[in-house]
Amino acid sequence: MDAIECIRTRMSIRAYRKEPVSEDVLTRIVETAMWSPSYKNTQPWEVVVVSGRKKEELSEMLIGLLERGEPPCPDLPEPEGWPEECQQRIERLYRMRAEKTGIDLNNPEVIKKAKIANFKFYGAPHAIYLYQEGSLPLWSLFDLGLFAQSLMLAAHAHGVATVPQAFATDYARYVKEFLDIPLSKRLVLGISAGYPDMDSPANSFRPDRVDVKEVLRFVK
Repeated sequence: MDAIECIRTRMSIRAYRKEPVSEDVLTRIVETAMWSPSYKNTQPWEVVVVSGRKKEELSEMLIGLLERGEPPCPDLPEPEGWPEECQQRIERLYRMRAEKTGIDLNNPEVIKKAKIANFKFYGAPHAIYLYQEGSLPLWSLFDLGLFAQSLMLAAHAHGVATVPQAFATDYARYVKEFLDIPLSKRLVLGISAGYPDMDSPANSFRPDRVDVKEVLRFVK
């Protein structure tokens, strides 16, 4: 597919088939993403792919932490609020998801179930974590965001589905210890990856986008 089609057809997938993606394909996906731009070519990103029994053990650990009420400790603090226009988009998303799937993300019990689904990586055969040196400036987070987008687009071009997950970093210290990532690193994002199960109702919903006129203006 061409770049335009790849960008416009990528979507976040929350149900996966069981068959794993080969290490060769996963390597090519990451290798492609490494051509992302970065400030002064610093390339401030590192990647770990977790599969098989190790991924299952990671899920068990994360769910156990949640069930016993362990406070989240993400390296990037959760947002405490949003500007009005962003909050309106969030509320619209919640309404649309509730209408399409019956999932009400305003319900605390549903949020807990959503976290458990995140910690199970939606049944995907692979969990990908992106991280970087913790002493890097905030600008490097932007660079890692570019890398994450490139990785997900490269995956889509290979027929591999993904979903970016902030919840997957809730217990950053524990994840880093489990995966032998130095505690000095900044755990930024978790990503589920695998072949999509498009027959699942979980993948029947795709959020819309605001009209381009709301975000674009020309100055002449």
